[in-house]
Amino acid sequence: MTNKLAIVPVILSGGAGSRLWPLSRKALPKQLLALAGPNTMIQETLARVRGTDFAAPIVISGQEHRFLIAEQLRAAGVEDARIILEPAGRNTAPAAAIAALNIIEDDPEGLLLLMPSDHVIANNKAFLAAVEVAAKAARQGNLVTFGIRPQAPETGYGYIKSAKALEGVPGAFAVERFVEKPDRATAEKYLASGDYCWNSGIFLFSAKAFLKEMERLEPGMLAFCRDAIAHAHRDMDFIRLGEVAFLACPSQSIDYAVMEHASHAAVVPVEMGWNDVGSWQSLWDISPRGEEGNAIIGDVIAENSRNSYIRSEGPLVAAVGVENLVVVATKDAVLVSHRDSTQDVKKIVERLEAAGREHHIHHAVVHRPWGSYESVDAGERFQVKRIIVRPGTKLSLQMHHHRAEHWVVVSGAALVTCDEKQFLLQENESTFIPLGARHRLENPGKVPLHLIEVQSGAYLGEDDIVRFEDTYGRAPQPRKTI
Repeated sequence: MTNKLAIVPVILSGGAGSRLWPLSRKALPKQLLALAGPNTMIQETLARVRGTDFAAPIVISGQEHRFLIAEQLRAAGVEDARIILEPAGRNTAPAAAIAALNIIEDDPEGLLLLMPSDHVIANNKAFLAAVEVAAKAARQGNLVTFGIRPQAPETGYGYIKSAKALEGVPGAFAVERFVEKPDRATAEKYLASGDYCWNSGIFLFSAKAFLKEMERLEPGMLAFCRDAIAHAHRDMDFIRLGEVAFLACPSQSIDYAVMEHASHAAVVPVEMGWNDVGSWQSLWDISPRGEEGNAIIGDVIAENSRNSYIRSEGPLVAAVGVENLVVVATKDAVLVSHRDSTQDVKKIVERLEAAGREHHIHHAVVHRPWGSYESVDAGERFQVKRIIVRPGTKLSLQMHHHRAEHWVVVSGAALVTCDEKQFLLQENESTFIPLGARHRLENPGKVPLHLIEVQSGAYLGEDDIVRFEDTYGRAPQPRKTI
């Protein structure tokens, strides 16, 4: 049950963060990465709202990231969250409605704090002070947004123009209007006037007030959300929304659907070191930099280079005589961009998708509910993978039509099922899985299992798999026919 005296944080974990490719990818987007500190962005977001003023959080996510999110929450010590899974993304208005409908069941007067999972807030004290102001305004029936006091005439953000101060709530103002992303000249006028804030995409309101406005402005959308909850079901530690109803729901942002037309919209302007980390330029802005203006992360040597963001997630990167560049190297891709062009990185992702490549989807290390695997070598009729299986987990009971496999245990212990046999493999021991054999790999121990897998056969794609049993509710993948 929700703590009726506390605010319920609602964390939205959607999107692919394509402007931060090659680090952010569809299977492992920016909110699940440690981009601006030692913890991932969703972990930092959750840490911001832990304490007596906040109830257990709700996380709304797509189903493809459910196990990664659950593992990251566990690692951060967050064990009381509700994770609600959307069958497909429908933007922020339906997500907010789903959260509000859940909260009002527990507490008819409940407040919710709606936050993206991929923003940076450097000054948490200022953020919490703004939350306190916003909560007072929300208890008066206002739908509150957090406005960021602009430091520059940015054209990449929407703006909010504030009107008169709210009576009895110092620091909160009525919203006069929401403004689309302006051109440079208009943004300069907004900055000079002092009446405008950037729209942060963070909101606080009572579930009751929000649903009342949804009923007035978007009754059809709200009806689909109610139906999706009515047909929701538990799946392990997750809540799966009813698929038919939610897929029929229109896709709309909370700004367009509700806030721009709300009868009681308010804004709390705040300076809290906010950044939406929407591009590599944004990361350069907030990263520590040396005397030459370079932000250096990972194994990098920079000589006679200035004002650049240079990051390596593996290979040595050497930069000589460069200026105002972004260079990001992962194990399987390298991005080189002028800092002024980082918004166009998304176009590279679009080209990769159009070409049918997978570099925009998966990293070299592919994460699975049971651990991860990495292809370390491949050629005609063979592939070598490094596999890590977390303690107490197991892969599906499966079979391949076109490949056989050799498994070598590097460290830990493996419980192997191969047709009717089941046996234990220790460090430096190996086994052979024939083509067509029903097999399963498990880690019965208390330390990670590290294993080398050598595949051989006519076809080695991930879609050559038939699952007979699966702990994680995954359906059998379509089998490749050759």
